[in-house]
Amino acid sequence: MGCLDWLIIGGGIHGVHLAARLLGEAGVEADRVRIIDPGQQLLERWRHCTETTGMTHLRSPSVHHLDLNPWSLQLRAGQQGDRDSGIFAAPNDRPALDFFNDHCDEVIEIFGLAELHVRARALACTIEGERVHVELSNGAQLTSQKVVLALGSSDQPEWPAWAPRNQARIHHVFSEGFDGWPQDPESVGVVGGGISAAQVALRLLDEGHQVHMVARHALREHQFDSDKGWLGPKYMTGFSAEKDVNRRRSIITQARHRGSVPPEVNRPLMTAIKTGALRWHEGGVEALDVQADRVVIDLVSGESIEVERVLLATGFATLRPGGELVDGLITSASLACAQCGYPIVDESLSWHPRVFVSGPLAELELGPTSRNIHGARRAGDRIVKVASADLVARATRAS
Repeated sequence: MGCLDWLIIGGGIHGVHLAARLLGEAGVEADRVRIIDPGQQLLERWRHCTETTGMTHLRSPSVHHLDLNPWSLQLRAGQQGDRDSGIFAAPNDRPALDFFNDHCDEVIEIFGLAELHVRARALACTIEGERVHVELSNGAQLTSQKVVLALGSSDQPEWPAWAPRNQARIHHVFSEGFDGWPQDPESVGVVGGGISAAQVALRLLDEGHQVHMVARHALREHQFDSDKGWLGPKYMTGFSAEKDVNRRRSIITQARHRGSVPPEVNRPLMTAIKTGALRWHEGGVEALDVQADRVVIDLVSGESIEVERVLLATGFATLRPGGELVDGLITSASLACAQCGYPIVDESLSWHPRVFVSGPLAELELGPTSRNIHGARRAGDRIVKVASADLVARATRAS
């Protein structure tokens, strides 16, 4: 394989959408694009995490998806005659997870993205002149004119310091290869106070388990993980006008509703708590005592809870994603970072003339919604402009 035009590191929501945009909108040839991801299939981690929690509908509206046309999901539903069959849920026409995933499969098939998937992990990335060299876990090396770091936080589950690891009765629901879901009726402690913990607790109840939900704070109800004003100019105008990237980090932190639950999940959860079907415990965890047949959860309040299994649904760490891959690139290419460690990029999401970012790595430019599907679409808007300009410049040189 010769030198590529674009190499996308990450085959999740962002990586798949960016690949579709490069091929379908910017006009980059398929043989000039590759997606590096260790999963057997694209979107593997997305599917695993959403299936584990028992998610039924997305939190985001129907215009947020991976296809090019914002109305693609709505059009697909209309073509199938399913517009009123529960495929979308109020408010904001939130798509059912199965329908959304089927639509993702169609996007992957239409653009032939599975054929562009390199099943490996990117280990190191170095810039040499006009090319970027990426070393892979399978021993191969790929070379590209430009690289997009479309890395999420799915490989960084937030594992509390008080929770012992490598215990058969304690699992994080977002750990890679998670296999700790109870098969027979058990008493289960779900730790976490956000949407993932709520969905896990409700799924466990539906399957006949006795559930204790433990959260450090009261339930916080918010429709989105940040105010919808961040989806457009209402808040983004002021954010973009702020040139101090460290101040931008503070704005992002304040804007995010971490550990929040949307109304459609909060309602059945509150009903389960009021009826006693789910046992609610508010307070921080001090320690876990793992015994032969049970786990004792000791809260800072002095309360103790005995369960047969503990499932941590504490989300993902806020550390900069990418680990040694990104650390090495920062050092070798002297890339600029804010005090929080995240990239300082320009309006085109360029961290270097040959390195671009999406997802969490782009949030100091794209704001609080950078990590979600809307953020993927906004990143696509900017990277498509770069790719289109490259093709025009190449054509001009050729003529």
